[in-house]
Amino acid sequence: MHTLICGSMAFDNIMVFPDRFRNHILPEQIHILNVAFLVPEMRREFGGCAGNIAYNLNLLGGSPRIMATVGDDFQPYLDRLETLAIATDYIRPIAGTYTAQAFITTDLDDNQITAFHPGAMTFSHHNHVSAACDISLGIVAPDGRDGMVQHAEEFHQAGIPFIFDPGQGLPMFNGEELMQFIHKADFLAVNDYEGQMLQEKTGHSLEHLAQHVKAVIQTLGAQGSRIYTDNKVIEIPCVPASAIVDPTGCGDAYRAGLLHGIANGMDWETTGRLAALMGSLKIASRGGQNHQSTTEEIHALFRQTFGYSL
Repeated sequence: MHTLICGSMAFDNIMVFPDRFRNHILPEQIHILNVAFLVPEMRREFGGCAGNIAYNLNLLGGSPRIMATVGDDFQPYLDRLETLAIATDYIRPIAGTYTAQAFITTDLDDNQITAFHPGAMTFSHHNHVSAACDISLGIVAPDGRDGMVQHAEEFHQAGIPFIFDPGQGLPMFNGEELMQFIHKADFLAVNDYEGQMLQEKTGHSLEHLAQHVKAVIQTLGAQGSRIYTDNKVIEIPCVPASAIVDPTGCGDAYRAGLLHGIANGMDWETTGRLAALMGSLKIASRGGQNHQSTTEEIHALFRQTFGYSL
């Protein structure tokens, strides 16, 4: 049986401005802003929530199936997925579009200016959960708005347990719509900022929201993570990383750990620790998919870190 990952596939174009934005932006002229930044350093990374989650789940020895919409420029990413032996059966090309792309410029103070083009992601509702075979678990990750609504409903109707992971898509929905997602989902995953926004939009605490799902999982960065389940709160420690290089994709790596733990019937303490370990492995490298560990190495590191085996 497989895990269906509904979410975005994207290219991340990351540029470094070897100066400070504040030296070139005049506050008194902000109403007529017209600036250009020379960025001699640039890299293009494979990204998108679905791509990152699938990459990490594949490292764990899982069986991810990506459901996403992509553009005419997707071929290099497709070649990569095939090289990694990640199934591409449910990735639908949308003619005349670009694959979703982020353009991120970072200055010497780590300030960022980002532009995001959704492209083919807007058509994610063209995919249907019913088209996928042998699915035992799913996730609705950030994607086109209509696709997120549709896929949550289709998982629910099919009786397939799934994680609702609103991520950066959370602002697209009002409180009532978010509650509809939560009533259909089996699990809810947010970071600290998203958790606060979710509580403000719904008017309910995470403890209350946990009454509607099997578990609410909240990541807290360097403070670890917290799992609300069965009227209790499980504190998951942060796993020290070998280096702090780039947080991009850490949340996706964590969610892959969650999916693997749930799919394999692990208890929440173990599932949370595995998820935390995956986030720690990712943060030590640039981009969302450049960290490399075998399944055996991950198991050995888990045993070394926590004193017991998966």
